[in-house]
Amino acid sequence: MEKNTFATSAYIATSPETAFKYLCSLKNLDDWTLFSRMQEQIDEDTWLGTASGYHRNLYYHVKKLESPLFYGIEWHCGLEYNQYFQVYPVLLFPPEYIEPGTDEKGVYFHWLSFVDPGRQTQMIMQGIHTVHTSECRSLKANLERREGLKTAAKGRYFINTDTIYVDAPVELGVEYLKEVKNIDEWAHLVRPVGELSGQSGDFLDEYDQKVTISVRVHSLSKYYLLEEEYFYPEHNFYQRSVALLIPAAYSFADPEATGFILHRITFWKNEGQFTHGKLQIEDFGAESMNIKRFLEAKAGNLKSFDRGMSYIPVHKLQQPELVGSH
Repeated sequence: MEKNTFATSAYIATSPETAFKYLCSLKNLDDWTLFSRMQEQIDEDTWLGTASGYHRNLYYHVKKLESPLFYGIEWHCGLEYNQYFQVYPVLLFPPEYIEPGTDEKGVYFHWLSFVDPGRQTQMIMQGIHTVHTSECRSLKANLERREGLKTAAKGRYFINTDTIYVDAPVELGVEYLKEVKNIDEWAHLVRPVGELSGQSGDFLDEYDQKVTISVRVHSLSKYYLLEEEYFYPEHNFYQRSVALLIPAAYSFADPEATGFILHRITFWKNEGQFTHGKLQIEDFGAESMNIKRFLEAKAGNLKSFDRGMSYIPVHKLQQPELVGSH
């Protein structure tokens, strides 16, 4: 997994509209975060406040994401006004998006965090899992308490993710992944039936079950969102996943950063298991490695794959290799 990103998720028993409105107000961070306390409002979408991971105050900025599929925002943080070096995308998935025709209410909250390895402190990266996981639980409790709940509600699904760094232009990634015919190159659990073109096509899965795979690309803020849908017509079964393709220059606020982060968001049943489609997060992870390998080769970056799954700042790549003493 990409080591400079962290994701946390929760099912929340409130409406997507209620959750979105609550998250858009930075002052509400006072109620559920460990120590983000808004002290001075700078403008309509920006506050100056305390922080859990620093001894200095941070500027907090919120930006609404425009999408016809679901609600979303970004939180931005920085030590100076309008100079933000941390970006936190948040997506709110309605249950209907995950399982078409469901009668489940509520919303699935997904929070993605980036910390530039050139600026991160040891405490930030060692503590982000603990703090954000606990804060996610606190957010869920705050919103569910407002709905009259006395204990944590359980959703029918949970979210799991796979993240990898791809050292290739994000536009190349979008053009490659939006073509269904390329699935035959980077996926290994399906094979095409007939000629493929466009953004939808027929395949057979690893058990020779018929599946129609569709992909759709949307612009979202400074990056792209790729929907992938598996539909088994003989079983009326859908499996949907979402991928974010975020330029590293944006996610890490570093104009010298090349490539992009491929963050795949997947949905799994809390009770029972799928019998069709991908059956484990490793199925997505294996595909992501193949996508990285093919795209970096197309971009001429053959050495990047050997460095692993994570983004490495340019200045660290330029450092001379250490030679052992004799």
